[in-house]
Amino acid sequence: MTGRGPGWSAVRDRLHARILDRTYAPGAKLPRDADLADELGCARSTVQRAMRALDEAGLVERRRRGGTTVRADPVRRATFDIPVIRREVEGAGHRYGYVLRSRDRAEPPPAVARALGASAPMLRVRATHLADGRPYMGEDRWISLATVPEIAAVDLAAESANAWLVRHRPFDRCDLGLYASAADAEDAAVMDVAPGTALLIVERATFIAGAPITWVRAVTAPGYRLTATV
Repeated sequence: MTGRGPGWSAVRDRLHARILDRTYAPGAKLPRDADLADELGCARSTVQRAMRALDEAGLVERRRRGGTTVRADPVRRATFDIPVIRREVEGAGHRYGYVLRSRDRAEPPPAVARALGASAPMLRVRATHLADGRPYMGEDRWISLATVPEIAAVDLAAESANAWLVRHRPFDRCDLGLYASAADAEDAAVMDVAPGTALLIVERATFIAGAPITWVRAVTAPGYRLTATV
């Protein structure tokens, strides 16, 4: 079909939604570009542009004459490499530990809603990562249940949200903020330091195809060093 119709980003978002709700399950083959163009009322070139974006995000695999399939194991492609904290701790020769402090469903505060561009109730997870029994990083995390509905059934006491999201939710955009802050009473209690201790704070929001995945505020132990692959 040619002529006016939805733009490529709208088509991408619609196809992405079908991947998220398992209309197109992992490993499944998507309809032909021409068939999708007819269904969605757009040009075939629009579908092709949307498919390229999903391919670049690591959600689908395009093969000449082989069509398009949903990746069984999505590939995360981004300029910022989010570490799995367990590997980071163990890679430095320390014993890793993890404590889930709380999890609940709530409306995000205004700052988080602005950062993610969404205000619907989300899953809030507060946890502490340990190195040799000492606090290494404290997380206050908000996860979009619209984008990641299956997280509601994950046992986050057994596996951290950090590890689960890195394995299961690829992202194509990461908004990152870093700043030093004197520990207030809450951060001091989480990190087991004296109030006023200088700590590095990492705030990060990730997205896939325009949809928010998670926002996290990570409070790190004194001396923490952040590394990134650019």
